[in-house]
Amino acid sequence: MGTPQAAVPSLERLVSDGHDVAAVYTQPDRPSGRGNKIAFSPVKETALRLGFPVTQPTKIKTPEELAELTAFASDVLVVVAYGRILPETFLTAFPMGAINVHFSLLPKYRGAAPVNWAIVNGEAVTGVTTMKMDAGLDTGDILLQQETEIGREETAIELMERLSLVGAELLSETLRTYKNVIPRQQDNIDASYAPIMKKEDGLVSWMLGADEIARRVRGFQPFPTTFTYFGDKKLTLWKVEKVDSESPAEIGEVVEAKGDTLLVTCGGGSVLKIDELQLEGKRRMTTRDFLNGVKLKMGQII
Repeated sequence: MGTPQAAVPSLERLVSDGHDVAAVYTQPDRPSGRGNKIAFSPVKETALRLGFPVTQPTKIKTPEELAELTAFASDVLVVVAYGRILPETFLTAFPMGAINVHFSLLPKYRGAAPVNWAIVNGEAVTGVTTMKMDAGLDTGDILLQQETEIGREETAIELMERLSLVGAELLSETLRTYKNVIPRQQDNIDASYAPIMKKEDGLVSWMLGADEIARRVRGFQPFPTTFTYFGDKKLTLWKVEKVDSESPAEIGEVVEAKGDTLLVTCGGGSVLKIDELQLEGKRRMTTRDFLNGVKLKMGQII
C-alpha cells in the first residue's frame, strides 16, 4: 500500500527480492496539473508496468474492503506513504501484521511530513524506521532503523529521494530477517510530530532569522514552497542562503540588488541572499535574470 514516488523503490525492491506481491493498493486517481487531467499515482504506474492488480478504494473502513483484503491470504501488509489511516482490522488481517516504512527515526517526527520538518527544524541527522503498525499514529514497535546525515543544502525533495532508497533497502532487510528481529517499544517521552503542511506555512515572516528562513525554503519543497509578496504578486523563493554579515536595516528591507546579488534583512539583523526565485506568472529564474526584468532598489521593503 503506497502512493507517491517515495514508495516506488520499496515496491520495486519487493519484486527484485522475489516476494509474491498479491496486490497493490494506492490512492484513487485525481485531477492534476493545469488541465486537471486525471493522473495515476507513481505507485499505480509502477504496479501496472510490473503487471500487478491495483486496488483504489475511495472508502477503506467498510466490511467489503476488509473482505477483499483478507481474501488475498497474504503473509504481511507493507505500507509506504499510503496517505490514509488504516483501520485496525487491516493491521491484523495477516499473520505478520502490517509493516510500515516511515521516513524518520521514530519516535521523532511521527506524522505526515517527517522529512520536511526535519529540515525546517535544523536536524543534522534523520533516517528511516521499519515499524510494526498499531492503531496509533506511528506509535508501533520499531523493527529496524537506519540513519543518515542531512546535507547542508539538501532540499526535502532531494532528501526524500535518498531516503526512499534507504527505505527500500531497510524493508528488504526487515522481511529477510523478520524472524530474528526483536521489536522494541517506542519511548513516548521522546516523541515529536510532523503535521501535514498547510499553504499558509509557506508565507515568509522576515522576523525569523536568515538561517531559519533558508531551512524553510529547503524544507517546504515541493509544497507549500516558501513565498512572500512583491507588490501584489506572489514571489516564491527557491534557493537562498544566509550570508555572514549583519544589517541595521529594517526587517524585510532590500539592502543590495544588483548583478547576481539580492540581499534582504531578516530577524536579528541577519541577512538572506536570494539566488533563485519565481514571480507569479513567470518561470523560476536566477537572481540576475529576475533583476534584469524587475525594478528593485535598495531600501525597498518586500
